[in-house]
Amino acid sequence: MHGQSSPADDEARAESAVLALLIREQRPWSDSEVALEIGDPISSTDAIRRLQAAGLVHRLGGFVFATRAALRSIEIAL
Repeated sequence: MHGQSSPADDEARAESAVLALLIREQRPWSDSEVALEIGDPISSTDAIRRLQAAGLVHRLGGFVFATRAALRSIEIAL
């Protein structure tokens, strides 16, 4: 098992990648744009859903963007 990642690790990596993308370029992203950038439509869709449930991503129709809380958390961490 050494060297293998768990499903939870994979989910956390996908969420981090999606959130980093949305924070780096602060604009509405379509679901398909996020999927293209992440490279996995299913992982990106699931990550967006989890981030939305956590209050870190807003969804408006077929677009997503980082919430003010997500942006502020990055400012505080720096």
